[in-house]
Amino acid sequence: MKKRILLFALTCSAAAAFSQTTWTIDNAHSKIGFIITHMAISEVEGKFNDFNGTLISKNDSFDGAEVTFSAKTGTVDTDNERRDGHLKSPDFFDAEKYPEITFKGNLVKSGTGYKLKGNLIMHGVTKPVELDVTGGNTVNTGRGIKSGFKINGTINRKDFGLTWSNATPTGELVVSDQVVLNLKIELDKKA
Repeated sequence: MKKRILLFALTCSAAAAFSQTTWTIDNAHSKIGFIITHMAISEVEGKFNDFNGTLISKNDSFDGAEVTFSAKTGTVDTDNERRDGHLKSPDFFDAEKYPEITFKGNLVKSGTGYKLKGNLIMHGVTKPVELDVTGGNTVNTGRGIKSGFKINGTINRKDFGLTWSNATPTGELVVSDQVVLNLKIELDKKA
């Protein structure tokens, strides 16, 4: 009898291990964006052009899903080459020394949406972050299963060692410390 119970338990745990689903970011239909206030009067938007990530879920609701993500800092794009060059420099991302921004954490159901909780590593500094997430619906496109999420939140760039600062003659910061993250993610379910 004990052997049957042990065999049943092993079978169940093996089935649970294989019941997870892996999703990968569809880069062509996703955007890793940010917004930062400039001179206290306007906003500058930017994005990263080279990124990847996976979501591994053990259920259809995505609750508890493991999320990993990385973006190449050298691909920062604000539609201004001069500004992009400054952002890649040691004043900000120091893309040569710190070529990637990475995240590892979990998607946790919260009310009608989710929270994305985990560690963000940027500029050699690891900090816990919590971001708001909406979405999670799936659709069969006829060529595969897709899901989508919108991720929003705010981080302080100085917490990650991006401390370059300059002020206008009247004292306003040229670049705000607060960075609004605005990610639109479309995922493909792996077969």
